[in-house]
Amino acid sequence: MPSFDIVSEVEESEIRNAAENTQREIATRYDFRGVDAEVNYADSVVTLKAEADFQCVQLLDMFRQQLTKRKVDPSSMEYDDESVHSGKSFSLDVKFKQGVEQINAKKIVKLIKETKLKVQSQVQGDQVRVTGKKRDELQQVMSLVREADLGQPFQFHNFRD
Repeated sequence: MPSFDIVSEVEESEIRNAAENTQREIATRYDFRGVDAEVNYADSVVTLKAEADFQCVQLLDMFRQQLTKRKVDPSSMEYDDESVHSGKSFSLDVKFKQGVEQINAKKIVKLIKETKLKVQSQVQGDQVRVTGKKRDELQQVMSLVREADLGQPFQFHNFRD
């Protein structure tokens, strides 16, 4: 019986590369000339530091652009609305959502059941397994999940016949 898994993953290497590219871009930007600003990646967390709060927001926008260039969905980012002020610098920590959150998993299962398609869906840890008899129905479920706005990107793995 055909099946697939709905997961939400972000590649660590792409995050690291986007952080490094943002750090390089800081050196070339005129508005950051003479400003103590940096982008650090450590333990799946990107730390943006600058001398002012609005510069942290600019760094966040630059980082978001680099993620988009590397085909990482920026909706997977989690960060506070305000940057933390310590000493003479402001910092902002950016974390990434890994795995389908329990609330979203339940919403996905409910969404699939409302379509009345002949498929079964079940939550397995941080992913959702969908099984059905026809490939077309599974592809309809994929398009349904892509169109649903649940606040995080989803990928589809282990599509088996």
